[in-house]
Amino acid sequence: MSDLVSVERKGAVLCIGVNRPEKRNAWNAEIIQAVARAYTDLAEDPQLRVGVLFGHGDHFTAGLDLMDVAPRLAGSDPAQVLPADLCDPWDFMGEPCPKPIVLAVHGRCNTLGIELALASQAVIAAEGTLFAQLEVARGIVPLGGANFRLAARLGARGDRWLLTAETFDAEQALSAGLVSELVPAGRQLERALEVAQCIAANAPLAVQSALAGQRAAERASRDAAAQIVRDQAPGLIRTKDALEGMKAMMERRDPVYRGE
Repeated sequence: MSDLVSVERKGAVLCIGVNRPEKRNAWNAEIIQAVARAYTDLAEDPQLRVGVLFGHGDHFTAGLDLMDVAPRLAGSDPAQVLPADLCDPWDFMGEPCPKPIVLAVHGRCNTLGIELALASQAVIAAEGTLFAQLEVARGIVPLGGANFRLAARLGARGDRWLLTAETFDAEQALSAGLVSELVPAGRQLERALEVAQCIAANAPLAVQSALAGQRAAERASRDAAAQIVRDQAPGLIRTKDALEGMKAMMERRDPVYRGE
């Protein structure tokens, strides 16, 4: 297991913690694969029933580490980042873990963090958490399902947040349905564990069947949206606008896009 991801069993619950606080828990390829491996271990272990995903340090995640991941995504094979034999934490390009996941979020929850929330079964947010789906402001497209789940789950507000890249707060996220519960800062992991243990106390095969039915209902939409990303994301990453987005982010300035 990677040093950037902690894994701890608490009875029937597997706690998975992203541990790159010096980079605000930005996910590089190593973290993506380590979390996917932990989800796969959860799926394959009959003694485990629920997963809890959280972030060490001050933030859940600042989003994707573009400098590390973007060059790998310039090709058309997503397995370069997420191997096909591992569970997909975003339930988008690959098969998800068949067992429920509870998120504990705090600080910043950007881009892939929102997509993890949309793919999870409960999201406990600390008061003061800030969210942003930033990809279009960086010249790229969301890679983990926000292109269809934000609008499908959150309606007009989700559509707006997808296309404006605006920051929104925890109260707005709760009102829109992205977050299931708000708790005082510092209590989000404790509460996520309580929710996970409540789920784990139920009949596991029934829980998994209920979850499978829910996912089946959106499978056609998921697959259509994933195909658009497969077709268009590699080309977008190679555009001048995407390069400008990364340069502007590194130089801490506003980007100037030309549609090229």
